[in-house]
Amino acid sequence: MKSTIELKEIYKRSRRMKILTLLSIFSAIIVMMIVSVSLGAGSPRFIEAVQVISSKLLRFLNIPPADKITETIVWNLRLPRVLLAVAAGAGLAASGATLQGVLRNPLVSSYILGISAAAGFGAALATVFGIGVIAGYGKYLLITNAFVFGMLAMAMVYGIARLRGITPETVILAGVAVGYLFSAMLSLIQYLAPEHQAVRAIVFWLMGGLHVATWDAVIIVSPIVVLTALLMIQQSWNINVVSMGEDVAVSLGVNPKRLLVITMVLSSLSTASIIAFTGVIGFICLISPHISRMIIGTDHRYLIPCSALIGGFLLLCSDTVGRLILMPAEVPVGIITSLLGVPFFLYILLSKKRRLWH
Repeated sequence: MKSTIELKEIYKRSRRMKILTLLSIFSAIIVMMIVSVSLGAGSPRFIEAVQVISSKLLRFLNIPPADKITETIVWNLRLPRVLLAVAAGAGLAASGATLQGVLRNPLVSSYILGISAAAGFGAALATVFGIGVIAGYGKYLLITNAFVFGMLAMAMVYGIARLRGITPETVILAGVAVGYLFSAMLSLIQYLAPEHQAVRAIVFWLMGGLHVATWDAVIIVSPIVVLTALLMIQQSWNINVVSMGEDVAVSLGVNPKRLLVITMVLSSLSTASIIAFTGVIGFICLISPHISRMIIGTDHRYLIPCSALIGGFLLLCSDTVGRLILMPAEVPVGIITSLLGVPFFLYILLSKKRRLWH
């Protein structure tokens, strides 16, 4: 048997490797951000993109600014889109990893709570009929509707699950039921829509996209994603305990039901905030945690931040591919992530050496 000192040394070495892995993924995101900014129709060169960003962020170095056209493309169009892609991917992936852990189901994501269908219904109300749950929001009517209905779905799931006792099973079944309810109402709106253009707008929104990214969206979404992700990481030890079973959790002083409610609220808040601006983007919240488990293991103290970084990287790469594949036209990023997610899950299912849940 190994001595206590040897076990401590193994733990410290493993911890260092995991931290190094997280830093490596973060560095890859930074590089990919600059590469993404410099690619696409009418894009500046890589050096010019670096010059624009450096002149804005490091003004004390007196770096000469680029020409106005280049500055507009990089700073006002591309950089907000890139930052929103990273923030959205990180938030979706962190939510997926958290819910998979607390519900002990590898195929669960924040969308199982019915958030995407509810947000789509809210967006359709605003697009087709101009109806908003909160009056006076003008251009933010669609965003406000999507967010409010997304959070409403979470409240409905919680209320239904509470009637039979809050357990992972009741939450999942309640989420499926709420999701189908809002999907049916969304289909009804599409059927009743008086204009073909309105239906087209709904369908395009449901595909997901980052083409409407602005600094306003980044400023709203990023703090919510960071705050909710930090709070999820704060609960990571409790999630580790719950992952071993409710009886073990109770014996160690963890309240599984309370933890489930907390993670539901955090995941719903993060997801609703993101899809209110981006539309429905699938598979990121599912595949990122699985990739992270292969890389860094099942300890949620590292799994949640690793999933967030992997999710941000995947969504950024997907959006970049979507901008380039049919340039100057764009493919909605939701289509790219779905095309990426399906082969990944087929590989997981068909591989004899891997399991969905490690």
